[in-house]
Amino acid sequence: MSMFPENDSPTNLAEYSVSELSGSIKRTVEQAFDQVRVRGEISGYRGPHSSGHAYFSLKDDRARIDAVIWKGSFSRLRFRPEEGMEVIATGKVTTFPGSSKYQIVIETLEPAGAGALMALLEERRRKLAAEGLFEQARKRPLPFMPHVIGVVTSPTGAVIRDILHRIADRFPVHVLVWPVKVQGEGSGEEVAAAIRGFNALQPGGAIARPDVLIVARGGGSLEDLWSFNDEIVVRAAAASAIPLISAVGHETDWTLIDHAADRRAPTPTGAAEMAVPVKADLEAAVSALAARLRNAASRQMDGRRQAVRALARALPSLDQLLALPRRRFDEAAAGLGRGLRMNTVNKRRAFERVAAHVRPELLSGRMVERRQKLSDALRRADRLVERRLDQGRSRVAALDAALRTAPSRILARAGRSRDRLAGLALRADTALSADLARRKALLSGQGRILQSLSYRNVLKRGFALVRDEAGHAVKQAADLSEGAAISLEFSDGTIEAVAGKPSQGGETPPTTPPAPQKRKIARPADAAADPPKQGSLF
Repeated sequence: MSMFPENDSPTNLAEYSVSELSGSIKRTVEQAFDQVRVRGEISGYRGPHSSGHAYFSLKDDRARIDAVIWKGSFSRLRFRPEEGMEVIATGKVTTFPGSSKYQIVIETLEPAGAGALMALLEERRRKLAAEGLFEQARKRPLPFMPHVIGVVTSPTGAVIRDILHRIADRFPVHVLVWPVKVQGEGSGEEVAAAIRGFNALQPGGAIARPDVLIVARGGGSLEDLWSFNDEIVVRAAAASAIPLISAVGHETDWTLIDHAADRRAPTPTGAAEMAVPVKADLEAAVSALAARLRNAASRQMDGRRQAVRALARALPSLDQLLALPRRRFDEAAAGLGRGLRMNTVNKRRAFERVAAHVRPELLSGRMVERRQKLSDALRRADRLVERRLDQGRSRVAALDAALRTAPSRILARAGRSRDRLAGLALRADTALSADLARRKALLSGQGRILQSLSYRNVLKRGFALVRDEAGHAVKQAADLSEGAAISLEFSDGTIEAVAGKPSQGGETPPTTPPAPQKRKIARPADAAADPPKQGSLF
C-alpha cells in the first residue's frame, strides 16, 4: 500500500507492492522464456544435493546465470554433468522472488557439440581402461559351433532381420532375441539389463542359455550411438560370462562397448558371420577328410598286403619244415624194437649175476654172524649194568657215612624248618579266619538284599501270585482260558482255583461270588511227598 493518499500522489503511475511486482516479473519472464536453449559452461557443480536436486551455474566469457535440475529430470539425463563441461541446456527461465534472482530450470542437458562429446568419451574410456575392463587377457574365445545365440537389439529395425537371414544362410541355429531400445532415454539401462538377463539363465532351464551374445545396432551419429558408451553398458559387457560380440554402427563407428566385448564386428551381418561357421563349408571339409581317410586306409591296406606277401615268400614250405622231424621220427621208430630187445637181454644178464651170488649157505652164514654179534652185545650190556650197580652202592655208602657223622647239623636245620613251618601255619590260619569272616559278612549282606527283593515280602502286603498248571507265573488275564486250573500263592500258603470268564475292558465282574473252594495249606516239598516204602523181598 502507498504511504500517501491516492489523490495526493504527485503522478498518475500505478503503485505496486513488492510481492505484486515480483509476481508480475515472474509471470512475465516465464511467459517470455517458457522454452529456451542456453549454451554455456558448467560452473560451481558439486553433484546432486541430498534432496536429489542439482544446483550450479552456466556462464560464458561475459555473463552468468543460475541453473537448477530437479530430481526427476536429473535421473533422466543421458550423462552426468561435470565441472567445466560446455553443454546446451533446454528449459525455462523463472525468477526467485525471495532474493530477486532469476534462474533457468533445466529439463534436458547435452554436451555442446561433438568436440565436447568426444572429450567426455575419451575421459570415460581412460577411466574404464584404468580399471582393466578393456584388457585383452579378460576376453574369451567364441565357441566354434554354438547351439543357441542371444541377440540384444531393437525388434523393429533391419538389424535383426539381417542377423537372422545371415545365420539361416550359414548355419541355422536357435536364436533368442531380447528386444531393447537402442537410442534415447533409458536405452543404456535396457541394454545392460538384457546382457545381465541372458547371463542369469541357467543351463538346462525352461529357456535355453545362449552360448554367445550379439549386441547390435545400425549406424548413426555419435549422439545416436551414445547409449553404447554408457558406463553401465560397458560394465555389463565386461562382466558377461557368455562370450559377447559387439556390432554397433558401421565399420568406422567405435563405441566403448567395442573395447569391453570379446569380439568386435564391423557390422551386424559380420557379427552373424563370426558367431556361426558356414555349414556347407563344414560339410565339404568333412567330405574331403572322409575321402582322404578312405584313401589313406586303402593305401595302408595295400601296403600291408604286399608286406605280408613278401614275408610269406621268404618263409620255408611245410614239407621243408617237417622233413627233419619226420626223419628223426622214422629213425627212432626203427630203433625202438631193437632197443627193447637189447634192454631185455641186459636186464636178464644183470638178474643172473645177482642170482649167482644168492645161495642158502651164504644166508645161513650171515645169520650165524648176526647171532654172534647179538650175543656179544648182551654180554657187554650185563657187564655195564653190574658196573653201574657197584657205583650206586659206593655212592650210597658214602652218603650214609656222611649222615652218621653229621646228625647235629641236620637236626638243627630240621628244627629251623619246623619253626618256620609253624609260623607259616599260624599266618595261614589267621588269614583263613579273616577271609572266612569277610565272606560271611558279604554273604549275610547279599542275603539281606535278596530277602528285601523277594516277592514273598510283596505277598505279605496282601498280594497273591497266580500260577498255571505247569507252575509258571501268569502275568495277564488273557493268558488264561475259562475253566483253567490255577494256584494262588499267599504269604501263608497256596490254594487251588479254577479260572472264570475274563471281563472285557472296564466291565465289572459279576457280583455273585464263586462257589467256595476248599483251601489247602501248602506243605513243604519233602513233607508233601510220601516217604519211600520198602519193597517186597519176594
